[in-house]
Amino acid sequence: SIPPSNSATEFIIQAESMFRNYLKNKEKIFAVAPMMDWTDHHCRFFHRLLTKRALLYTEMVVSDALIHGDIERHLAFSDCEHPVALQLGGSDPMKVAEAARIGADWRYDEINLNVGCPSDRVQSGTFGACLMREPEKVAECVSSMRSAVDIPVTVKCRIGVDDQDPEVALDALAKSVFEAGCDALWVHARKAWLQGLSPKENRDVPPLDYDRVLRLKAAYPHKFIGLNGGLQELNQWVKLLGSVDGIMLGRAAYQNPGLLLDVDRLIYGDTADPLSMDQVCEQMMAYTARHLASGGRVNHVTRHMIGLFQGQPGARRFRQILSVEAYQPKADEQVIARAFEVMEPTRESAVA
Repeated sequence: SIPPSNSATEFIIQAESMFRNYLKNKEKIFAVAPMMDWTDHHCRFFHRLLTKRALLYTEMVVSDALIHGDIERHLAFSDCEHPVALQLGGSDPMKVAEAARIGADWRYDEINLNVGCPSDRVQSGTFGACLMREPEKVAECVSSMRSAVDIPVTVKCRIGVDDQDPEVALDALAKSVFEAGCDALWVHARKAWLQGLSPKENRDVPPLDYDRVLRLKAAYPHKFIGLNGGLQELNQWVKLLGSVDGIMLGRAAYQNPGLLLDVDRLIYGDTADPLSMDQVCEQMMAYTARHLASGGRVNHVTRHMIGLFQGQPGARRFRQILSVEAYQPKADEQVIARAFEVMEPTRESAVA
């Protein structure tokens, strides 16, 4: 397969400037977390309409799937998604290096190694959160990836797994990966319990420990440490960004994507207005029409949009249209127009 062409010439330096020059520029980073079954390229296109500056992540892609599978199916994306990072799953240094090289060839801005996913499938492949027990192996993977690509290589991890002491486990992982050349460490501020809790429960049941991540940052003042896990409120983001280098939002961004409309102003100080909802509607309709023309279905796109007006009058009907009508056999992009029409009274009253 041939990587997609890019009209933009600056994509190569976008992630470089964020990670390697953040101290000089005093810039913080806001990211939308990699989420299995959620952050596909349709989701990322939608999110990019809401925020021009946030760093977006793919779903985790297993290294073997890139080396032996359909590369285009896993890696194709729209130019507008930059800056966008590819998250890899794997524990074989040679394989993750080859997968990283493929990702770089496809013009991704960053390669991230998953050391946080607790699912049974990931554990059976001896990668994800279980690698918290093997910091040396993670370091080997990072070193191999760094040798293979010229773009930033990062790691996303937990503070520990099972009965590990988070003070010891997180320090050991951070020391190993930074010595191996890791450009950034994103930490989900919870333990993962590999036995006894489902992946869903692992996102909520283990208690959050932001202070543990803040202590790690204090120990590494000149390294990039980003925080993930349980972040919901705008004021919370701003407060925590005073102590860490980046904030990564997961389910909150997916389930209530309207939050992303404030990111460019709040985090990056941009003064330009975000796109209007009419513009978002028009662009999503055009995108969906292209997806239909290539053999796709409306619901592939609209499933990522249903939380856009969360908490607003009319939001329930908006969700119904996108959730039900989009699955009809002859559904087309007009489903999106009908859903947005439901919200017109709410949008008009907000302007008034």
